[in-house]
Amino acid sequence: MNSMLPAPTPDALAHSQRVAAHLRSLIEDNGGWVPFSRFMEATLYAPGLGYYAAGATKFGAAGDFVTAPEMTPLFGRTLARAIAPVLVETGGEVLELGAGSGKLAADVLGELDRMGVLPARYSILDVSADLRERQHDTIVRELPELASRVQWLDALPERFTGVILGNEVLDALPVELVHWTEDGPMLRGVALENDAFAWQDRPVADPVLRVRAEALDLGPGYLSEINLAADALVASLAQRLDHGLILLIDYGFGAAEYYHPQRHMGTLRAHYHHHALDDPFYLPGLADLTAHVDFSAVARAGKQAGLELAGYASQANFLLNSGLAELLTQTPPDDAAAYLPQANAVQRLVSPAEMGELFKVIALSKGRIAPLAAFARGDRRHAL
Repeated sequence: MNSMLPAPTPDALAHSQRVAAHLRSLIEDNGGWVPFSRFMEATLYAPGLGYYAAGATKFGAAGDFVTAPEMTPLFGRTLARAIAPVLVETGGEVLELGAGSGKLAADVLGELDRMGVLPARYSILDVSADLRERQHDTIVRELPELASRVQWLDALPERFTGVILGNEVLDALPVELVHWTEDGPMLRGVALENDAFAWQDRPVADPVLRVRAEALDLGPGYLSEINLAADALVASLAQRLDHGLILLIDYGFGAAEYYHPQRHMGTLRAHYHHHALDDPFYLPGLADLTAHVDFSAVARAGKQAGLELAGYASQANFLLNSGLAELLTQTPPDDAAAYLPQANAVQRLVSPAEMGELFKVIALSKGRIAPLAAFARGDRRHAL
């Protein structure tokens, strides 16, 4: 265990050991090897065990990472302003995927209420019973008068009109790890060596994955991710969306940058108590596993599913176009105790050295949607 990192409590360590035992059983039951996507899925989502399925704190200073909604309510309020015209145009509702602590839902709903464009329902789809409970508590605490408009879903609705939101959802989907060799691409998976997790490559059996990997034509020794689960999610959303917008916010790049020669070790990381680690086997169940998003692949999946690419921009441009700076001015600068934390958070959201450039926003639409002001300046669709 890394001595430079915070030591887990005895209860947390025992939980991680239970997760590791589950993963070892999964590998043994699968003939001694599983593709990394299966390992990642079980690590994050195994019922009662996985990182997102168990009860530890994930978000904020006491967790493993801080997402934009936890930094400032101005993020959710700005997002509400960006989507309000679509809600008016479609007469639709909001569906949020993976709603985290519930803070984004509360901030979006509150701002839509102030704007007079409240949707009839705000639906949340989240696989974690623990997070659902936290989301409910957050919304009841912050918006008791609007809590009755929020509902939790066990699966995507068959039909939907309105806006589908996903903030840092794609990066938590299980990815395929591919290792390009002299003999072509190989699928990297997890085996056991002396009861410890170990990497092992095998031929790529899935023809879809093989075609994707061969088309990238990366040199021997290159290791990276291909996210077929993101393709599948976009296709599922497209199938159910009758009229409206899918808005996905995450860290990542277009394909040319994602598979740049200098990024030859991929983007897969573990996140543990605000430390980013290269070892995805570290304390399974206690560390988050993520990979950056290939937005070119997301755009392609949307197009293949019948969606229009309605915008693609850095988070900074998206938020500034949508009125973030104006919202900040509503807090008087001479009230330093109130203003400075918000100004610092806004700086983190838009600074190129922080989240402003690494995080991107992609919009996919179906049916007639007016051009979005959020992409009026700095639209990078041409880069995908």
